[in-house]
Amino acid sequence: MSRKIYVVGAGVEGQEGFSRRTLQRIENAALLVGSQRQLDLFPEYKGEKKTIGDNLAEVIDLLQSSRETVVILTSGDPLFFSIGRDLLRNLPRDEMEFIPNVSSIQYAFAKIKEPWDDAVFVSAQGRGLQKAVDRIVANDKAAILTDPVNTPAAIAAEMVARGRDGYAAYLCEELGTADERIIDTDVKGLLEIEAAPLNVLILIKEYEGEGEEHIPTLGIPDEEFSAVKKLITREEVRVISLAKLQLRHDMTLWDIGAGSGSISVEADHLLPNGRVFAVERNPQCVHFLRENLGKFNSRHVALVEGEAPDCLETLPDPDRVFIGGSGGNLWEILETVDGRLPAEGRVVVNAVTLDTLTAAIEFFENAGYELEVTTVNIARTHPLTDYKLFEAHNPVFVLSADKL
Repeated sequence: MSRKIYVVGAGVEGQEGFSRRTLQRIENAALLVGSQRQLDLFPEYKGEKKTIGDNLAEVIDLLQSSRETVVILTSGDPLFFSIGRDLLRNLPRDEMEFIPNVSSIQYAFAKIKEPWDDAVFVSAQGRGLQKAVDRIVANDKAAILTDPVNTPAAIAAEMVARGRDGYAAYLCEELGTADERIIDTDVKGLLEIEAAPLNVLILIKEYEGEGEEHIPTLGIPDEEFSAVKKLITREEVRVISLAKLQLRHDMTLWDIGAGSGSISVEADHLLPNGRVFAVERNPQCVHFLRENLGKFNSRHVALVEGEAPDCLETLPDPDRVFIGGSGGNLWEILETVDGRLPAEGRVVVNAVTLDTLTAAIEFFENAGYELEVTTVNIARTHPLTDYKLFEAHNPVFVLSADKL
């Protein structure tokens, strides 16, 4: 019979939270692995005990070399922000069995008497404050596992700074112990609280915060953006350009010649797990771009001030590139993009002059890209006139080029 590795979740109530079957697995195991607090739940265990420290690799090495039955103790559900993911990456699946228990998050929601099937779950442990808050503010209900750096107070400070403080807050500390405490407050109230190291933070939106008056939808009206006159990708052209980019949720986008940032702002909401780099050299445009990123609460957009292609060197490789302006460096920019874009990557160029159109076509055809050109002619009625006359805008050529 091949050896078995049982990965057992310890609940918040101590040994009485284990089933009889689980206790039998532990009793029969040759090796019991867990934190010191978890191992202390089994003072009469007769086999070998091994404490899990910060060095998980050491534990995995031990498990890879051992041929005996092992029980690994962890908190709650082993496959929920826990050790299970790392074990599956390094050990044979058919040798492992996972036995979940009540997690601290489940227990916390039960204590505050709140359904949790509509919540998102966020771990700030080693993942960074910015990304954690990005996920929180994109949802109405969130449960957060914090760490000594990304504390409830630090999370609250970031949310207040973004104007996204309209949440009720439940700070659930030392759950299942004699020191258990649940504090019912709000985001600003968290700023004054020094939380216990073991905590679960639950945030439930009650009202829109100060920074949420502008919630973008695809095709934001042009007048919503602060911009240098005429240096903006028009609403209809913007929607077509974004469609041509064929963005997926986790892509990296370069927006070169970002201008007002209208493409970056809208792409931000199409890339919930991606990144946008808004590249702009004009100081006046940079001022408005920064203003628009704040106004629309853009979460994943990084402003890059500088002249392309020189300033592109330090950026991560793109999956998609949008070029709305080139400052006379179109060919050099395209050469740099071509060297960094992976196969099946896509470039979208908006050209308003025939010079830009012909230069871009020449480059893409010479470089072996698959090219499509769409001409966009827009005419709008003016709402403040007595007669509904159409006001035409200059045609825009939208080039979509796929790298083969």
